[in-house]
Amino acid sequence: MAARPRITVIAALATIVVLAWAYLFHLARDMSGMRASEMALSGNMIWTPIDFIMMFLMWAVMMVGMMIPSAMPAIVIFDKWNMSRKTDGQSFGTTGLFTAGYIIAWVIFSLFATLSQWALDQSGWLDPMMESKSPYLGAILLISAGLYQLTPYKDVCLTHCQSPIEFIGKHWKPGGIEAFKLGVRHGIYCIGCCWLIMGLLFFFGVMNLIWIFILGLFVLLEKLVIFNQWINGAVSGILITSGIILLI
Repeated sequence: MAARPRITVIAALATIVVLAWAYLFHLARDMSGMRASEMALSGNMIWTPIDFIMMFLMWAVMMVGMMIPSAMPAIVIFDKWNMSRKTDGQSFGTTGLFTAGYIIAWVIFSLFATLSQWALDQSGWLDPMMESKSPYLGAILLISAGLYQLTPYKDVCLTHCQSPIEFIGKHWKPGGIEAFKLGVRHGIYCIGCCWLIMGLLFFFGVMNLIWIFILGLFVLLEKLVIFNQWINGAVSGILITSGIILLI
């Protein structure tokens, strides 16, 4: 009885991820199909409300596609934990609320990412393909991400993301509202863990699917594999060195 609902949870999450990536592939194909002259004309234009909404939607879907895979262990553990403590048969719905809370946290992050993209675009720092036009912006992003990897706040957030059993065991409370709040809380820790990694998309390209996949894979591995100080230092060193090279 316990195994089948967990399979259902995993299947539901996998479906969400597939749909998110399908949407991203659709957007990337549309962008690649535009002629260079059309892309040039579209660069640094005044955003309309529809432009902002569509860009926000793109960021939100992108975050779902990138972050749900790394959140799957926490969601499955929550479902198992919740099932062992509920008798009303509503575990699956409560797990859905936990997942919704997690997604909402990233949707809010997507709003700030969209505002950041708007500011960078209107300032002329991004090209029509939504990549950095300035080595200084790239250097700032790379060095900042590298330094952040070494901060205590990063360690605290990553510890919560790497230990979902401890996190859920410590903060779990019965009820749908509490499940939603816990999902938001877990999402906030995940944002705290990798928000500057997501910011690297402004350097590599907001719609560069290869880098979207690479950064998503890095976040997944960082949560699933206990990175020792040597590995974390190496990642930080690569980012910082790359940023410095851009300035030379």
